[in-house]
Amino acid sequence: MSNFRQYEDAIALYHNSLSIKTVPVYSWDFHNDFVCVIKNFFADLNKLNAIALQNKWAQNNWDLKNSLKEEVIVVTDVTLKIVFASHNMETMNGYTAKEVLGKSPKMFQGEATNQITSSEIRKAILHQQPFEKTVMNYKKNGEVYVCLIKGFPVFNSKGELRHYIAFEKAA
Repeated sequence: MSNFRQYEDAIALYHNSLSIKTVPVYSWDFHNDFVCVIKNFFADLNKLNAIALQNKWAQNNWDLKNSLKEEVIVVTDVTLKIVFASHNMETMNGYTAKEVLGKSPKMFQGEATNQITSSEIRKAILHQQPFEKTVMNYKKNGEVYVCLIKGFPVFNSKGELRHYIAFEKAA
């Protein structure tokens, strides 16, 4: 039995001499938040890739991986109903992806939203052209925020309009 005691003492001495110490339990919250962000990133990327594959999106030059890290991505169908919203939308405006699915992006507009800018966006959508506009949108709590939107029509490999995709970030 004394051999086990000597072994345990040697292991304890070794671990106590290491410069790396254990992490306090309260840091688990930080780690868990990070893991959730990573899981949401890959879930969003997989959903976007599935939508693109299912609808046979034509080749484009979007860097979805970096965009998902830095921006909110919203995809609407041709009737402008939201079919995808990235998880980081909640950080930008307080809405979860589930809360916005099936709704129009107009839900973010309000009294402070410039109608001329909205009209220019509608015109670009009608003509199936890309646009880049800064708009005044509303968070879930009613607070106004400035949002830079880069919108693009998405065509399939046959050249048919399938979706619109918008890359958004608070300006």
